[in-house]
Amino acid sequence: MKRHAAIVSVINDLNTDQRVHKICTFIENQGYDVLVIGRVLKSSQKMEARSYRTKRFRMFFENGPWFYAWFNFRLFWFLLFCKADILVSNDLDTLLPNYLVSKIRKKKLIYDSHEYFTEVPELISRPKVKAVWERIERFIFPKLQFVSTVNDSIAQKYREKYGLTLKVVRNVSPLWKPSVVKSKADLGIPEGKHILIMQGAGLNVDRGVEETIRIMPYLENCVLIIVGDGDVIPEMKALVTSEKWDELVLFFGKRPYKELLPFTQQADLGLSFDQPTNPNYLFSLPNKVFDYIHTSTPILCSNVVEVSKLVRKYRIGEVITDFKPQSLAKQVQQILNNPALIAKWKANCALAAEQENWETEVLQLETFYPKVHE
Repeated sequence: MKRHAAIVSVINDLNTDQRVHKICTFIENQGYDVLVIGRVLKSSQKMEARSYRTKRFRMFFENGPWFYAWFNFRLFWFLLFCKADILVSNDLDTLLPNYLVSKIRKKKLIYDSHEYFTEVPELISRPKVKAVWERIERFIFPKLQFVSTVNDSIAQKYREKYGLTLKVVRNVSPLWKPSVVKSKADLGIPEGKHILIMQGAGLNVDRGVEETIRIMPYLENCVLIIVGDGDVIPEMKALVTSEKWDELVLFFGKRPYKELLPFTQQADLGLSFDQPTNPNYLFSLPNKVFDYIHTSTPILCSNVVEVSKLVRKYRIGEVITDFKPQSLAKQVQQILNNPALIAKWKANCALAAEQENWETEVLQLETFYPKVHE
C-alpha cells in the first residue's frame, strides 16, 4: 500500500525542538513518510538519530533579514519539487513558502503556531520588521483551514484577530520513566547544596535569567544551574565572571532532551520567570513547565496567564510577583528551608503528570490529522 508523504518545516536546527519531534513521530505513526526540514548552525550538534528523515539547510547567514529571506527562498524551491501529500509549517517564519507551494501543487497545508509570533519582543522593538511579518500573516492566516497552537490564550487571540477556531495542542512532556537516574556527581552538579534550575532553548531578555542570577549571592548553600541557551546567555556569563559568582551559577548549555531531564530531576526547584513585558510572554506556556512536572520538580513561576493557572490548579509550586533581588531571594530561601512544603509539591507534581502528559495530549491530534487527508 502506498504511503503518503509529509514534509514538516521549521527554522531551528531540530535537535532541541521537542514539539516538532513529538508531532513528527505522531504523523509517522499515522502511516506517513515524514521528512523534516530545518537548518544547521555553527553551534549545532550532530543530528540525533530519528525514525523519520531530516534535512538541515546550511546557510550563508545565521540571523537577520538576509537569513530569513535566504531560508524561505531555499525552502520554497525545495518544497516545490519534493514529493509530498501534506505540508506542515511550524511558525510564521516558514509559512509563506509552504502556503505558496500548497497552492501551486494543490496540497493540504497544516500550520502549527508555537507562539504569538508577531508579538515577540524581538519584533515589538522593531516596528518596521514587525509590519512585514504582520502583512504575511494577514495575507495567509484567514485562508488557512488546518491551524493549531500551543495553548488556549493564544488560540483566543488568533480567534479575535481572524475569526478562526484553532486546535489547541499543548507542548506537554511525555511520561518520564528513566531506566537509570543519574547522580549529581554524574552530571557535574555540586552535592550537598540546594539546586535551582532554569532551562530552555530560548533564554532571552525578559525570561527571568538575570533576575535569577542576581539573587544567588543572597541565598544560603544554593547553586543555580542553567541548562539551555539564548540571546542573553553570553551577557549573563560575562556578569557571572565579573562578579565572581562562578561557584553560584553553572552553565551547561543546550542539551538533547534525554540529556536534559536528568539535570531537571536533580533540582529542588524549577524556575519559569518569563516577564509579562509583551503579549507573547504573557500568554506563553513553555514546555519546561511540563518537564518540571514530569521530573517532580516543584515550580516557581511568574504571574503569566497559562503557567500560573497550571501551578495553582495542581498546587505544584508558587507564583512570584516581586522580582527585586533581596525580596525574591527571601521568598526562595523560605521555600528551600521548608522541606515539608517541597515534598508536598513534589507529590502533587507526580499526580499532575498522570493527567498532563503527551500520551493524553496527542489525542487532540488524532481528531485533527486524519481530516487533513480526507
